[in-house]
Amino acid sequence: MEPEEIIKNAISTEKVVRLMEKENKLAFIVDKKANKNEIKNAVEKLFNVKVDNVRTMLTIKGEKKAIVKLNKEFKAIDVATKLKLI
Repeated sequence: MEPEEIIKNAISTEKVVRLMEKENKLAFIVDKKANKNEIKNAVEKLFNVKVDNVRTMLTIKGEKKAIVKLNKEFKAIDVATKLKLI
């Protein structure tokens, strides 16, 4: 799968903005079939960052959500600004 197929869209809620500021994390809706390694590689390729950790969960709507922790040398706020989330 291509990175553009794995990452469907970024999430910008109050909770996610708090995660960006305090824990250097981003949230995305991803393809249901994608595993954590594929999500990590897709985020690294699309946004030119280094990912430390990926957590996934299913939302109430049945979508797969990924919380991605960036390496401390990259800022989640900067990536969110490029994506026009904040």
